[in-house]
Amino acid sequence: MASPSVHETAARKVQFGIFDADLKAGELRRSGVRVRLQSQPFKLLTVLLEHPGEVVSRETLQQEIWGAETTVDFDHSLGIAVNKLREALGDSAENPRFVETLARRGYRFIAPVKVVDPVAPSANAEVSSQIAHKGLAAGWWFAGALAVVSLLLTIYIVVRGPARKPYRVAQVTFSGHVLTNDLDVENFSSSASDGTRVYFSHMDNGNPVLAVALVANGEISDFNLPSEISAPLIGSLSPDGSQLVVRSHLQADPEQPLWIVPTLGGNARRVPNVLAHDATWMPDGHHLLVANGNNLSVVSEEGGDLRKLVSTPGLAFWLRWSPDGKRVRFTVRDPERQTSELWEAWADGSHLHPLLPGWSQPASECCGSWTSDGEEFVFQSSRGGHPNIWALREKPWYLAGREPHQITNGPLDYAAPSTAPGSERIFFIGNTAQFELLRAVPKSPSFTGIDQNLSAAALAQYSPDGKWVAWLNAADNSLWRSRTDGSERVELAGPPLRTIFTMRWSPDDRQLAVMAEVPGKPWKIYLIDADGGKLDPILNEDRNEADPSWTPDGKSIVFGRPPDRMDNSQPKAIYELSLETKALTEVPGSRGLFSPRLSPDGRYLVAMPMDQHALLLLDRTSGHWTTLTTDGVGDPTWSHDGRYVYYQDFLAAGKPIYRIAVPAGKPEQVATIKNLLPVAATDYRLIGLAPGDLPIVTARTPVVNLYSVDLNEK
Repeated sequence: MASPSVHETAARKVQFGIFDADLKAGELRRSGVRVRLQSQPFKLLTVLLEHPGEVVSRETLQQEIWGAETTVDFDHSLGIAVNKLREALGDSAENPRFVETLARRGYRFIAPVKVVDPVAPSANAEVSSQIAHKGLAAGWWFAGALAVVSLLLTIYIVVRGPARKPYRVAQVTFSGHVLTNDLDVENFSSSASDGTRVYFSHMDNGNPVLAVALVANGEISDFNLPSEISAPLIGSLSPDGSQLVVRSHLQADPEQPLWIVPTLGGNARRVPNVLAHDATWMPDGHHLLVANGNNLSVVSEEGGDLRKLVSTPGLAFWLRWSPDGKRVRFTVRDPERQTSELWEAWADGSHLHPLLPGWSQPASECCGSWTSDGEEFVFQSSRGGHPNIWALREKPWYLAGREPHQITNGPLDYAAPSTAPGSERIFFIGNTAQFELLRAVPKSPSFTGIDQNLSAAALAQYSPDGKWVAWLNAADNSLWRSRTDGSERVELAGPPLRTIFTMRWSPDDRQLAVMAEVPGKPWKIYLIDADGGKLDPILNEDRNEADPSWTPDGKSIVFGRPPDRMDNSQPKAIYELSLETKALTEVPGSRGLFSPRLSPDGRYLVAMPMDQHALLLLDRTSGHWTTLTTDGVGDPTWSHDGRYVYYQDFLAAGKPIYRIAVPAGKPEQVATIKNLLPVAATDYRLIGLAPGDLPIVTARTPVVNLYSVDLNEK
């Protein structure tokens, strides 16, 4: 007898090939190992599995996944969801094993599907019969009890309000180059609106600039700012809409000068006598609330009358006042745990407390703003796995303090909400990032796509002998290794790791040292065998570790600490760890340095100061440090013969890549972002060298725009 279909049985769990899908829990497993799959691609898989062998139209998918009233770019969003689903399944459009594309019609799930956990309708019917029988036996008082339940239900519906419909998301800008909000690198990109215009940070030739867009048509223009504001981030817009307070974020010291920028023309002016890592206008429009260290203080816009308001449990940012001026809310980020949490204090600094303690684990809330009438507080949260916009009802009194409700639900990552005066309209960033690995072409300034077998990689490192490659899958952040021709693939690591920043092969090609993050915990360095196995932390410490580098004999690891611009409370230095004895030694003269790289022969070590304005060289034989360059330096990488160090000047226009001869050469430019054409990247990062010392870069082409929702419209 043929097994029943998924649709007929309302299945909870199904099997296809080596995969198991729990449709109720939203989990996909491959040979028992969980596969990380985002919400929208899993919804797509669920719809297709409910109709195996049938053509599911694009219109049906839009209705089932996003709702009929969704106004985002549906074709683009569906394409992203299909691609991510295929990546998770190891499928392809050209030779599909699971998901087949039917041009202009839709999609079809073509693999056999087996139901392993159907809902039993007969059991449900038996339970219903028992309930009915007990109800009849209860006698005359049942009607009274039913009336009470109906009354309570009516009261609940009145208090709760009508069932929520999807909000109508409107796109505001169309350039795709809005600066994204990236908490992992402490890049808090904010927008501000007066209702007619919206101000934000915009990417131009790889560098952020301050821009303004008309809400009516998305037309963008840039501000002319002093060169001291190299990467402007907005604090807030003054109550009368005439001035922005901004700061720069490409500096190692978290406390930076504040600048006041007129919105309708005129020169920017610095706020004297004040350094801060964030600031917002006070309700009176003449003073600023500034965050410096763990203190929030009030100061006039001329830099006088400084007075402390409150001490916070960490470094606070994204400061916002309630419309009545009685409360201030802000975000506290823990750089060791990589978490963020919303906090609140009264206007006099009293009643300091977390706003939503324990609401998500680990805490991922940030960047909140009140609507102009004070009825809603909107914020960003990654509860559920991906950034979305949420709202907490503040008024009327009988609704205040309820659970937050979700405003957006993909398919993009939505973040950094801001509000507009005199309306219920909120603005926020919508982001979908595309990554492509590119390799320099020999004897040419051009770049080309890296090997086809690495087309889905976001990061790659070749082994010292050039025979193996390890890479990070862009779809689910899983770590893999294979021969350079793509054969002998092995998955090395997946969840619970959330992010892998870098990895380094051991000299004998048998192990990898990986800098990775588990949600809610510090960055750690792990060792893993190149044939697979358990991830072993190199140290049992509750601190961030970064940038592993092997000694030539493979017996020790040299590493540093992340710069953590928002946390200078713990000393930073470079250390050498014996893997056999676990003896930890501080490298002499390395206080205040990070990002170490050992030369292949172990004689030299390069590192950077926290401001990344120099590349320093240590001769380990003599113990003497020298300065190779005073450029802005990022991601130093040794050539295979140890004669050169490659690095990227992230502060210069086009973020050029240089190489410099060791020990006393001059920088030679290798490439800039323009060499990546025709790839239309807005940013790129040097991640290593392929055999032949050919630079490998991750070209980032994020499509980041501003979107809006009117909370009164659905």
